[in-house]
Amino acid sequence: MLQRLPAAVAAALVVVGLLSAPPRASAERIKDLAQIQGVRTNQLVGYGLVVGLDSTGDQTSQAPFTVQSLNNMLAQLGITVPANVTPQLKNVAAVAVHAVMPAFVKPGQTIDITVNSIANAKSLRGGSLLVTPLHGLDGQIYAIAQGNLIVSGFGVEGTDGSKLTVNVPSSGRIPNGATVERSVPSQLAQGDSIILNLNDPDFTTATRLVASVNKGMGDGIASIMDGSSVRVRAPLDITQRVAFLSMVENLQVEPGMASAKVIINSRTGTVVISSNVIVTPAAVSHGSLSVTIKEEQTVSQPAPFSKLGQTVVLNNSTIKVDQGSNRMFLFKPGVELEQIVRAVNDVGAAPGDLVAILEALREAGALQAELIVI
Repeated sequence: MLQRLPAAVAAALVVVGLLSAPPRASAERIKDLAQIQGVRTNQLVGYGLVVGLDSTGDQTSQAPFTVQSLNNMLAQLGITVPANVTPQLKNVAAVAVHAVMPAFVKPGQTIDITVNSIANAKSLRGGSLLVTPLHGLDGQIYAIAQGNLIVSGFGVEGTDGSKLTVNVPSSGRIPNGATVERSVPSQLAQGDSIILNLNDPDFTTATRLVASVNKGMGDGIASIMDGSSVRVRAPLDITQRVAFLSMVENLQVEPGMASAKVIINSRTGTVVISSNVIVTPAAVSHGSLSVTIKEEQTVSQPAPFSKLGQTVVLNNSTIKVDQGSNRMFLFKPGVELEQIVRAVNDVGAAPGDLVAILEALREAGALQAELIVI
């Protein structure tokens, strides 16, 4: 006779079975489709000084705030610079420091920082960032930055004014260059539920996400709020809530198909067509007219041993007009992406021609897709 498993053990086995079951090829984890509301990064910014440069720092005549910043720092260290003295700071640069503070980071942990020159420093290579407080948008100090810069770019300059620059020498990074001093309060433990916000709002995806959570975690656990957000009831105990969210974010959901779009980059001529684009019956003819003008110079000389005439240079112009002989092609009902690309390629249309064809189809009402020009 089989023994009945406790409810908690049975529930755990169901969850394990759901997590270990092979997902469908098109299914994705909830972790990759949505984010938990309130669990987010925070941007930090600060102003500091980089010292130790090899005569590539700010020119004090054009960056007086660098001198002012150095004088303020020296005053805090007990050193007074006479008012009538203007230091020539070739080895110092004023910089902006910024970082992204991940969610749940705690005091004492370190984060990466990026350092960028503010004034006219030629290079930050070899420099060290002095103690720099990093502020949040609320004005509070959340981290303290300091360390030696890693600069991937470099530049060299000749005495005649010629120079060579590789990458950007006025910007660098310091891995683990800031120590967190204050943590950001988390909203994860607040309330009796959490909200999942889809990365790409879609009613179909939201509906399928709710069905997946209710199937895997229990009926009535998840409910849809709108096409972008889903509410999920979660345990009040933070330990159970974290374990619960770990199970939820690994559930599989098949996202809804994206809407039909044609995206055109007007600067580069790049055209991206989604898989759901359909063209209604339409006939297209696209040809090109090219005019080529070629200038040649020829020399006209008199007959040998002739005393008449003189040597002259003549300009000959050749004009050639070529009109493309591309044939008209027909789009039948329900034509999809593959047929569109094949038809355009068959007539030898370039990417620029394809843009013109798609715009004309859209104006004629034959392109069943949103046309986006960026």
